[in-house]
Amino acid sequence: MVNDVRIFLDELKGKKVAFVGMGVANVPCAKWLASHGVIVYACDKRDKEYIGVDICAELEALGVNFSLGDKYLSVLPDMDLVFRSHGILPFQNHWIGECIERGQKVTTEMEIFFKYCPSKIIAVTGSNGKTTTTTLISKMLEKSGKRVFLGGNIGKALMPELENITAEDYAVVELSSFQLLTMGNMVNKPDISVVTNIESTHLDHHISLDEYVDAKRNILIYQSADAKTVLNADCDYSIGGRVYHDMRFDVRGRLFQFSVRHPVENGAYMKDNGDIVFAENGKETFVMNKSSIIIPGMHNVENYCTAITAVWGLVSVDDIVSVAESFGGVEHRIEFVREFNGVRYYNDSIATSPSRVISGLKAFDQKIIMLCGGSDKGNDMSQMVPLILEKVKLLVLNGATADKIYEAVVNAEGFNECGIEVVMTDTMESALNIAKEKAVKGDIVSLCPACPAFDQFKTFEYRGRKFKELVNSFKD
Repeated sequence: MVNDVRIFLDELKGKKVAFVGMGVANVPCAKWLASHGVIVYACDKRDKEYIGVDICAELEALGVNFSLGDKYLSVLPDMDLVFRSHGILPFQNHWIGECIERGQKVTTEMEIFFKYCPSKIIAVTGSNGKTTTTTLISKMLEKSGKRVFLGGNIGKALMPELENITAEDYAVVELSSFQLLTMGNMVNKPDISVVTNIESTHLDHHISLDEYVDAKRNILIYQSADAKTVLNADCDYSIGGRVYHDMRFDVRGRLFQFSVRHPVENGAYMKDNGDIVFAENGKETFVMNKSSIIIPGMHNVENYCTAITAVWGLVSVDDIVSVAESFGGVEHRIEFVREFNGVRYYNDSIATSPSRVISGLKAFDQKIIMLCGGSDKGNDMSQMVPLILEKVKLLVLNGATADKIYEAVVNAEGFNECGIEVVMTDTMESALNIAKEKAVKGDIVSLCPACPAFDQFKTFEYRGRKFKELVNSFKD
């Protein structure tokens, strides 16, 4: 443990620290601080059954106190430090302002990690492709023999790892707009920043598009002049034509870009013949052909170009190719589940936006059976409809957005001529049963929701795992 982390823990001993929202990040962080003598309070409006009975038992064994139910925030005035869940946005929650007025500090797990992390940090954000890109970067570094700590929005808390990380290691961190929103203390960090792309999304949580984009900008505006920034040459970062949004103007260090459409001056790009090369200082180095990448879809070719650009100079070409030829994909991202009675089932539960649906549909070279629908986060569903009419033979809609998607599809130009069948039901499980009954040998069934899962599940991961559980339970 580096000295700064030891001092941080020593200063908190005997202090009262609250964690508001007991999710995947705050639970392990509460355990960590409690194990170091901090007086910890776990605050959540939900009950122990929702949080997890076993999880709560582990917390209680470490001396963690609970404040649950409607009055879960009543303990906050007595706290010395408050950690908010990353999903709790500060400008929409009055209690955060009240804490600040009382002179209390409100922070997050990721803010503390960035402040005290002794290793180099590679951070990835964007509207799409974050998790796969972050995973690829991690695997390439590991293949080269480096010790890597992978976490953040990808589903693992990194603050407890401060006890183990050294200056020789690498932290590879996926960051959401919710995590980045208040991260204004990243002095000279990250060492490498990656913004995969930007599109209009999450407007059900952010006050405005400006707030969403400005949150993403935090990943690069605090970098040093020695830092590296990786941006997408195929993406218009000036959303809505407003130049001040263009992140290229925010780069503090050296700008690298990637593309699957055209050459770039510095970075990885794909040529017309599918060759991926890295260009720098007027020189091109052949990396591999896209055919070496075993996970399907052009969006994954783009993810590889992103990751290659981020790790160039840290790993060898052989390491990159080895990962491409062996990595089978991240869970819930066009994940092959099973073939049953000649029908292949795929879990693409991460496809929580129309643009992700488009990427998922393009990964298949035949018409598929698509399970779609979930909770509504305000997305325009019309953008995915033309490809649905082209690539889907049976569309089974379910959940809170079923009617919205149905109207967008059946009222679209070309609907009557394309031959698509559209069925509506109530739940994802019911949609899967309908797909199973109607599928014939050679068909592909893909869970491709276009929406978050909150109408039926806690997260898209829960939805994807339930889908896999149901598919794996099929019997002749």
